[in-house]
Amino acid sequence: MKYYGEVMSNLITELSRLPGIGLKSAQRLAFYIINMPEKNVGKLASAITEAKIKIKKCSVCNNISDSDPCVICSNTKRDIHTIMVVETPQDMASYERIKEFNGLYHVLNGVISPMAGIGPNEIDLQNLFTRLSSQNVSEVILATNPTVEGEATAMYIARMLKNFNIKTTRIAKGIPVGGDLEYVDEITLTQALNGRIEI
Repeated sequence: MKYYGEVMSNLITELSRLPGIGLKSAQRLAFYIINMPEKNVGKLASAITEAKIKIKKCSVCNNISDSDPCVICSNTKRDIHTIMVVETPQDMASYERIKEFNGLYHVLNGVISPMAGIGPNEIDLQNLFTRLSSQNVSEVILATNPTVEGEATAMYIARMLKNFNIKTTRIAKGIPVGGDLEYVDEITLTQALNGRIEI
């Protein structure tokens, strides 16, 4: 890669450190960047620097934001009695896009994963329990991903929430709309069957 010179090689190397970006994608991005108008490159660099400096975690829900509390926690039109627990800010954004949930969130920024050495103390559960003690919360929705780690995290939180006497629910799991039964895995089929409702 040194045939591009040290500066270009360094740019490609740094871009390849981004998640989901392999060497070829990094090379494509690097060439795209150096062929951009200089003012656009400046805007991109400035946006990255500004984001790194200004974006922090919300002290209430743990979401990323450039304000504290974040825009969701400070929105007085949200239902403060319902908190949805999600793994990442991206998961929270997915629920916001569908515009069906009007409560508050709690972002764990991870999941319990003994194999990776991540226990309950390594994700932000204490802040959630503090919120439940101080707010008038009537329901906690566990919306962790349906992975082994996500399920373990949901079960652990559900067990801990028994001490709070708060309704605890788990998002439904099953066959995606538009999905083909032939291509759905066994676990999803089992969960869809077990979670069936009367019509």
